[in-house]
Amino acid sequence: MRIKASYSNTPVWRNAYTQVNLPKDLLPLEKIAHNLWWVWNNEATDLFRELDPQLWKESGHNPVVLLRKIAYERIDEILADKGLMQKAKNVIKSFESYMAQKYDTSKTSVAYFSMEYGFTHVLKIYSGGLGVLAGDYLKEASDSHVDLTGVGFLYRYGYFTQIISPDGQQVANYEPQNFDELPIEPVLNEDGNQMILAVPYPDRDVYANVWRVNVGRISLYLLDTDIDLNSEYDKPITHQLYGGDWENRMKQEYLLGIGGIMLLNKLGIKKEIYHCNEGHAAFINVQRLLDLIEGEGLTFNQALEVVRASGLYTVHTPVPAGHDYFDEGLLGKYMGSFPARLGISWRDFVDMGREHPGSDEKFSMSVFALNTCLEANGVSYLHGIVSRHMFQPVWPAYFPEELHVGHVTNGVHMPTWTATEMKGLYEKTFDKNFYEDQSNHEIWDNIYGVPDSEIWNLRLAMKKRLISYVQEQMKEGWIKNQKAPSAIFNIVDKINPDALLVGFGRRFATYKRAHLLFQDLDRLAKLVNNEKYPIQFLYTGKAHPADGAGQGLIKQIVEISRRPEFLGKIIFLENYDMRLAKRLISGVDIWLNTPTRPLEASGTSGEKALMNGVLNFSVLDGWWYEGYKEGAGWCLTDKRTYSNQAYQDELDASEIYSIFENEILPLYYARNSKGYSPEWIQYIKNSIAHVAPEYTTKRMIDDYIKNFYLPERERSKMVTANNYAKAKELAAWKEDTAANWDKFTVEKLEFNGQDIRDGVQVTSNSFTEGEKIRVEIVIDKKDMKGDLGIDAVMTEYDPDSKINKFKFVQEFKEVKQDGSKLYFELETKARIPGATTFSYRVYPKHPDMAHRQDFAFTRWI
Repeated sequence: MRIKASYSNTPVWRNAYTQVNLPKDLLPLEKIAHNLWWVWNNEATDLFRELDPQLWKESGHNPVVLLRKIAYERIDEILADKGLMQKAKNVIKSFESYMAQKYDTSKTSVAYFSMEYGFTHVLKIYSGGLGVLAGDYLKEASDSHVDLTGVGFLYRYGYFTQIISPDGQQVANYEPQNFDELPIEPVLNEDGNQMILAVPYPDRDVYANVWRVNVGRISLYLLDTDIDLNSEYDKPITHQLYGGDWENRMKQEYLLGIGGIMLLNKLGIKKEIYHCNEGHAAFINVQRLLDLIEGEGLTFNQALEVVRASGLYTVHTPVPAGHDYFDEGLLGKYMGSFPARLGISWRDFVDMGREHPGSDEKFSMSVFALNTCLEANGVSYLHGIVSRHMFQPVWPAYFPEELHVGHVTNGVHMPTWTATEMKGLYEKTFDKNFYEDQSNHEIWDNIYGVPDSEIWNLRLAMKKRLISYVQEQMKEGWIKNQKAPSAIFNIVDKINPDALLVGFGRRFATYKRAHLLFQDLDRLAKLVNNEKYPIQFLYTGKAHPADGAGQGLIKQIVEISRRPEFLGKIIFLENYDMRLAKRLISGVDIWLNTPTRPLEASGTSGEKALMNGVLNFSVLDGWWYEGYKEGAGWCLTDKRTYSNQAYQDELDASEIYSIFENEILPLYYARNSKGYSPEWIQYIKNSIAHVAPEYTTKRMIDDYIKNFYLPERERSKMVTANNYAKAKELAAWKEDTAANWDKFTVEKLEFNGQDIRDGVQVTSNSFTEGEKIRVEIVIDKKDMKGDLGIDAVMTEYDPDSKINKFKFVQEFKEVKQDGSKLYFELETKARIPGATTFSYRVYPKHPDMAHRQDFAFTRWI
């Protein structure tokens, strides 16, 4: 028998990991690496970079990986470097001093729920603006000493990594995160094992590992279902952000809501305010109701008073289609057991998620949030108006102008998004303590004292740094994806650091109108090939993998950018993430934004650019509707000229070209003898002084505290005091009023002496402006225990929309009560020229009602 030349079985590989034990003087850096404080403190990131520049780059700027892989020999070198060790001591001291500061209890305490959070590209639990906004908000809560706890998910795959194929197609890669290498910590039980939360789903428990992200002084708890205790059916619940089918979305929102409150209960965390960042988290109120009903013995209506009093719902979308809706069958599969435990019927429960109770509409998470939270808000002034119109069907007896839905305009976390160079300028000019007083316009006015040349040179340096980054990333990306080297060098070599640089970066949803610049390619070609006024455009953004239209826009722009006349002058940058965003918003000269009005709820990318001396050119929509100041940026009007969107796009594109040609480019190139444009610098100074102070998360969180958190805290104290006495009183009053609502009668309704009951029209209905009008109404409320009020509601017919538009409302004065009869009078004057309509609206009245939509029973008489 011949002996074989070789033989072996399959090797059995076993995992082993060796990491460096940091010496005592460097050991605190481990704690800093696991606290995202380093994200917005440049001295910390600079230190990590200096520890090992090459390893810092290889780690993807991840300090956890850096400290685990740093070599023993390098540690010895660090210890011997007195200058570097002093930097380390300074960073450690700064961190420990920051962490030692206490919460400001006067600002209330908050539990905050969101499907996504964007802190850093290292931790991929965000997709776009909603998540980045939530991340910025938690950072600001930490800086502002607000006692806030966040709840969300630790996604195994997060959002996708984008690659642009040779033919311009978006390719979505879902890359698993290695949790051991992330700046997160497992939450441990007393026995030292990781805490696991068991959440009861229909017919089974779903288990989730509990993790904590330290965001300065704030704790964010994340749930992770990708564990062996779960079936293959349930492990993927936290695999992908906004991935899977509608059933997986239901399972996610169930986990965030029901599981989120159960998690806080398990951790022993109680807060005064419960804030839903979008409707995804609305089921938190189901579990909160259960806790009060099953734990405190309250009835459903009593518990609802308590839950609503401390609930806030923030909406981020301006169109009904952007909200989550579930079929009743799918809802019943997961929520079917809850109504009986709540003490209500299934129909009652489903109707809480319908604009029109009793209909066959799908269950809306947003409507459920509105019905279980006392307050709600949009995310800009204009979005507040849009939201009131969008949600008006929930309270059909009230016009949008009368609704309680408010607004807090989004802001950005200035220390995160302001580049190192601009931070240095601000700290030198404003004093470093200005971070504590960012909304003070007088501080920002000091920018006018900075020499023009200093700002110009600073902006030029930031632009050159962006261009170097773009060139490096493009080369690395094309090599990694095995694309032809000649193509990349044709683009890279044509980037002109002296040209006006325009940035456009956002999610590629069709309403964002990324295509608008490309409406007239001949005119665009002339614009970018004008040797007198060179200009270049950087485009970037991701489209949801299910959004074929958005992906088509990306392909269209990539194809255009490769045409000879646009090569190197219009560039599409792949894989838009927080790292690229930070470079882009600080390095371009102009930030371009072209949404279909009024579909931009807020937008924050332009606010980030603003902090860096970048000028905005945007449609008057979202935050720019209120932020735009003449001489501090440029705008397209908020008014529509055409109802046909294609025509409107054509008009807006023409206006964009014209503003670039006739205003922006001549201003930028109006160079003086020193090589810069004083007029351009004046625009930058105006933008920084007059616009920037209003669009930080410092102003934003102060608005939430003043307008929502503190009023809700006081109401919550009121309804929970003395064993929920006020909640029980209000619930009893509402129950009695509802039971007797159809029983009250109108005994008298006289208009200037004429009886107009039963819909009778006023015979003398022509008035001279200023003429006195007197209306008397008597109502017999019969057995109803509570009080009533009456409004005179005035409207004006709009022939364009063919509806009666709200003009004003005037409340009747109650002049006396006689038994069950209430006597009301209104004395007013005719004050609206032209044809008007009016009616009288009866509503329930109680001194402790928060607002009319708190109990929106009405009857028109």
